Amino acid sequence: MAISRVVRREILDHLPAHDPLAVRARRDLRAINALMGNKRWMRKALRRAVEQTRRWPKVAEPKFIEVGAGDGRLSRELGRWFPGLKVISLDFAPRPGGLPEAISWRQGDLFDELPDCVGEALVGVMILHHFSDENLIRLGEMLRGYRIVCFCEPWRTRFPHFLGLLMRPFLGAVTRHDLPASIDAGFVSGELPRLLGLGNWHLEESVDWRGSLRLLAWKE
Repeated sequence: MAISRVVRREILDHLPAHDPLAVRARRDLRAINALMGNKRWMRKALRRAVEQTRRWPKVAEPKFIEVGAGDGRLSRELGRWFPGLKVISLDFAPRPGGLPEAISWRQGDLFDELPDCVGEALVGVMILHHFSDENLIRLGEMLRGYRIVCFCEPWRTRFPHFLGLLMRPFLGAVTRHDLPASIDAGFVSGELPRLLGLGNWHLEESVDWRGSLRLLAWKE
């Protein structure tokens, strides 16, 4: 059963990157994303979209932009999945240590940084639920130059809340607060394509029972 969408403050968003609570929360998020299979799905989805995007072979140096890059792990993976790809990572947090020099890191507000980033694909894991409907509409207006968008977001129904309760004893204090807040700010089928204005794109939208709503959209 779907519940009304409510965007609330999440603690991790306001902690310094090296705060022990933030370090623990990011570790929790990596475990949650692994359990949800989000990275595995994204790899397959992006490869499928690249194959279906006719313009792709004409791009000399394709660029993928990751929004909400966090600790940079997905940005690293993008470079491995697509050799020769240039990755641009956006986040409020400073550049993580040890990130390959080939990955360009832009620290700041998404809406300030994204207009200066030109690329073929925009990707993100558990980031869009932080934005109000109005800001998602605003983001959608910035997607016109892209050929591919790919996102994994919380599935906003009661069952993921139940799964979160089962995980609660194994989570840190920040994640115990932020996980239910993330679910309440998540999405049900059809919401993201509508808010992002993807009506003329090819769409694949699916829900995984473990709590992930997945969106892949591309232009030929």
